[in-house]
Amino acid sequence: MVIATIADQIVRGVDAVTDTLAAPFGDPVIRLGVTGLSRAGKTVFITALVANLMNRGRMPQLIAAQSGAIRTAYLQPQPDDTLPRFDFENYLGQLTAPAPSWPEGTRQISELRLSLKVQPTGILSSFSGPRTVHIDIVDYPGEWLLDLGLLDLSYVEWSKAAIARAEGRPNGAAFLADLAGVDTDTELDEGQAKALAASFTAHLNASREAGYSDCTPGRFLLPRDLAGSPVLTFAPLAEFTGKRGSLGREFERRFESYKRNVVKPFFRDHFAKIDRQIVLVDVLGAIHAGPRAVDDLRSAMAAILGAFRPGRNAFLTRLFQGRKVEKILFAATKADHLHHSQHGQLTAITEALLRDAKDRADFAGATTAAMSIASLRATVEETVAHRDGPLDVVRGRLLETGKQAAFYPGKLPSDPAHLLGPARAGAESWLDQDYAIMNFAPAPLELRPGDGPPHIRLDKAAQFLIGDRL
Repeated sequence: MVIATIADQIVRGVDAVTDTLAAPFGDPVIRLGVTGLSRAGKTVFITALVANLMNRGRMPQLIAAQSGAIRTAYLQPQPDDTLPRFDFENYLGQLTAPAPSWPEGTRQISELRLSLKVQPTGILSSFSGPRTVHIDIVDYPGEWLLDLGLLDLSYVEWSKAAIARAEGRPNGAAFLADLAGVDTDTELDEGQAKALAASFTAHLNASREAGYSDCTPGRFLLPRDLAGSPVLTFAPLAEFTGKRGSLGREFERRFESYKRNVVKPFFRDHFAKIDRQIVLVDVLGAIHAGPRAVDDLRSAMAAILGAFRPGRNAFLTRLFQGRKVEKILFAATKADHLHHSQHGQLTAITEALLRDAKDRADFAGATTAAMSIASLRATVEETVAHRDGPLDVVRGRLLETGKQAAFYPGKLPSDPAHLLGPARAGAESWLDQDYAIMNFAPAPLELRPGDGPPHIRLDKAAQFLIGDRL
């Protein structure tokens, strides 16, 4: 294991040296990672971002777009021929169709290269022509993201944590009941192993549907070509002696194999090469699910960010230490589900929710920010009469029925501690408020020439992530 780790570090170091030495002689490249947990809106974010960079009429807060420095934007073949291409055209077609629909969530890793022709500014701008800046956008399932936290855990440590999480979660009691009847020191029986893995997977799926974030291992939820393989046929065990040939010993071996053959290659080949990162978070969904879901999201995001390599990508730093994440944006999505008068509260809650992880990233030298965004605006704002006075609501087309409806989700507290306190204390529900959510369908669009799809603060997010490189 030590030799393998050293070998991985050497390979990454050689890659970093090659990239760094070649960079001054080629077009600049920004590798933008788009991460987040299930239903955070990664696919819609990438589609809307690319569409609005190609048609920049709605991007006034992206300085290079507002000033006209971006002359043109066009898609090019991606640099990695081994990855699927992000299906931008199909997703945009779904969002802009006469009867628009949300695209399916991310189920595999994909990549897209958008190239911008940018006119340099400053003293020498009149003496040089436009230059090309490539933005390589890497998208991958949020379900895989939390697996990065497994790299620092032993099987025993992970088992204890997974069993503790199962208590009180959906289908957790059923899984723990199945686990209680198992003799972990008996000889491995594949039928029994598959049954335990299936029971554990059912619990993970039910927990994800209920709004919980930490549902590792992620490939249990999206197995793809690994379905049915031994590397996905294990479950946490309360205790075992490690007797050779036993169920417990084999589950421990398969857990280590999962880290070695699934998690590490993903981290090495994709995640560790990112230099700008946006973390999309469905904060409203977690609040609606209750205090335990909010605290689970807080701890999950802290674990995720432990896998980043935050810091400044200075030339010598990259040469000797490999690529680091320079900028990290924490974005609370679905801001269009709230009236703009509550966006400040949503941003403050997001900052408080991610405070521990954000402080670590800031300390390491990365530039971080939090904001509330809607990649594609699906609602309009209204003020309606109410018995207690005027009420600020949003109106949109309901996903389930297609009917128009006005919606008020509840008033978010101005002090985030009113949410995080009960969450940390393990409260079962909110004492003085019931926070609702509504599933809105995308609204039919009529776009003027030069305009991308409507959004909330997508231009501000783009300015933070890539503006300094344009």
